[in-house]
Amino acid sequence: MNSEKKPIAIWLLICCALVFAMIVVGGVTRLTDSGLSIVEWQPLVGTIPPITQENWDELLEKYRSSPQYQQVNKGMSIDEFKTIFWWEYFHRLLGRLIGLVFFIPFIYFLVKKKIDKPLGYKLAGIFVLGGLQGFMGWYMVMSGLVDNPRVSQYRLTAHLGLAFIIFAALFWVALGILSPTASAATSSRDAGTLKSLRRFAHGLSWLIFIMVLSGGFVAGIRAGLAYNTFPLMNGHFIPPDLFILEPWYRNFFENMTTVQFDHRMIAWILIFTVPFFWFKAIFRSSLSGTTRLACHAFLLMLAVQVSLGIATLLHVVPINLAAAHQGGAVLLFASSLWVSHQLREAV
Repeated sequence: MNSEKKPIAIWLLICCALVFAMIVVGGVTRLTDSGLSIVEWQPLVGTIPPITQENWDELLEKYRSSPQYQQVNKGMSIDEFKTIFWWEYFHRLLGRLIGLVFFIPFIYFLVKKKIDKPLGYKLAGIFVLGGLQGFMGWYMVMSGLVDNPRVSQYRLTAHLGLAFIIFAALFWVALGILSPTASAATSSRDAGTLKSLRRFAHGLSWLIFIMVLSGGFVAGIRAGLAYNTFPLMNGHFIPPDLFILEPWYRNFFENMTTVQFDHRMIAWILIFTVPFFWFKAIFRSSLSGTTRLACHAFLLMLAVQVSLGIATLLHVVPINLAAAHQGGAVLLFASSLWVSHQLREAV
């Protein structure tokens, strides 16, 4: 690793930690139905929190015009409104903080000529994704300010997926700085096995990302509130109402049964494939110590995440477990990326 670039890697990992926090806080914001409490998008003015009673009265009056107030929270007191307001305010403030923590050091490193052209293009691309995420967040909120007091599950999933893409980009670039050369194998005889493991790891990373998207649909239509049994779904391995909507493809995005079934099935695939990958990596190849550590972390995070998912389901989605499950998804995804990065081709 180039010691001159170590501060850049640390900065990017700090950004990763902030994005992780943003995803968890976003989950709590959704679980507490706080996301529609601020009915305006004010990127600059909205940074200033309400201070006086007049400020609070004005915000509550604006909220009273929203479908959520009219259909769900009619008669809400100012103290009850403050509870949901602060979660959404903190979520938006954290987004602004991430933008500043990324942009200011980015400019500093550019001025100091610490960033070469290829790295500069990557970081500029990440900054653009961050800006797009801000627009996507407001686009999602807008869907709940019209008639239905719930945001669109399609926009929610897109918002969540983009957050994971930003996290992946930051983490991957940081790993590239910390470990610029591939060093997974300790023996040249492992070349074929290493290639197989590399493809396997990449496939698992993509599968975890798909599972994250399926989790977005679970959250978006509150599918976790149905079938709170495990391993069967109310006594069925394949529930009978998987395809009750027409046309058939709507079931994958709008049918609570199908959406939860799909999420479970991806989890089952990971439950069997990740341990198989781990066994093949640890016992059928000769990998470096760091790569073996990454594989161990991957298996451990799968166990933690599956346990959190089952507990969340059986306890009917309590906020603390559901938020931990969403955070666990980030860590599981990160561990899969770490493994994939360690197994990348030598450059």
